Amino acid sequence: MAGLVQAAQGAPPGTATNFSDWHSAGHADSSAALTQFISFAIGDDHYGVDIMSVREIKVWSQVTTIPKQPDFVRGVLNLRGVMVPIIDLRARFGQGLTEATPLHIVIIVQITDRQVGLLADRVLDIVSFAELQIQPVPRVSQSSRLDFLAGLVTTQTGLMALIDLRNLLNMAD
Repeated sequence: MAGLVQAAQGAPPGTATNFSDWHSAGHADSSAALTQFISFAIGDDHYGVDIMSVREIKVWSQVTTIPKQPDFVRGVLNLRGVMVPIIDLRARFGQGLTEATPLHIVIIVQITDRQVGLLADRVLDIVSFAELQIQPVPRVSQSSRLDFLAGLVTTQTGLMALIDLRNLLNMAD
């Protein structure tokens, strides 16, 4: 795993780590009770997305901006002929725009029938959790807008929030 993360973070701009080969190579845990996640960081906060949604991880490169888009849509990236919108997760979570550098990463995920890039600070690891380890997100008020979170998991370093990719794009501004 360390090699995958280092490849994604230490590779020259424009290179990628492809996870489709990793999925099919028999590396996934054979236990049906465990779900694997790619964990990544935005500042000091840790998040995870289901590894089965991840198509590849790329280092940050410039994107083409599209007019009249929300602030969290950084633009599009031409990925082998497919225009992939890039979502700045820091901005999507209401924490301001990311000052992206070549040290940042873009996680390309499949959400239903389209690919979307998620801009984050760095990839951390691939982790596995049993369904029972995933706790619901506490609701502190009726207007609490955390529908983009699928749950919380306790790790050795603290809490990791699991992202519900479908709701990430559907949540109202």
